[in-house]
Amino acid sequence: MASANPDRRNDEESNAAAEEEDTGAQIAPIIRLEEVAVTTGEEDEEILLDLKSKLYRFDKEGNQWKERGVGTVKLLKHKESKKVRLVMRQTKTLKICANHLVLPTIKLQEHIGNEKSCVWHATDFSDGEIKEEMFCIRFVSVENCQKFKDKIEEIAESQRTTEQEESEEVSTATDLVEKLTVGESKSKKDPPIGDNDAREEKKVVEEAEK
Repeated sequence: MASANPDRRNDEESNAAAEEEDTGAQIAPIIRLEEVAVTTGEEDEEILLDLKSKLYRFDKEGNQWKERGVGTVKLLKHKESKKVRLVMRQTKTLKICANHLVLPTIKLQEHIGNEKSCVWHATDFSDGEIKEEMFCIRFVSVENCQKFKDKIEEIAESQRTTEQEESEEVSTATDLVEKLTVGESKSKKDPPIGDNDAREEKKVVEEAEK
């Protein structure tokens, strides 16, 4: 049996070692991907509440509850306008399934037979158009549901107080303007007391000269 050629074996080992050797060369990617900034529309808002939940919408035509999605419900307060809105996105697709302002008139009620759920009416904009909707939201615990209800009521009460204060300020300002207007009108009709005295004095002098 012929012995293996040592020169050939050395060449194969050298080639293998050369292939494994790291030359340090940098290989440029075929396609360069640019970093894209993703905006959610929530950049100018402060998160007041953030809870995992499942949302349902009442279908009036079918007279039944239909699932809108599982995800995170947030209460967001705008840094400038101070308005608060409720936003919920689906976990995987991030599709918006609820998006409406928390108004002073909002009222939450416990869903019958389930302490982890509550229902409310809202003017929603999640589908790109304004719709009157009835929502039901379910949380993983009674505690989270209570947190949600308490925070909504706190926000609504704060807005009712703000609206009342603004109404009182407007009323006070209106009364002040009316008083100033009445006073100005009266001053135009009645000549100053000093002018009347001067005219009377002049009349008396003229009669005396006669």
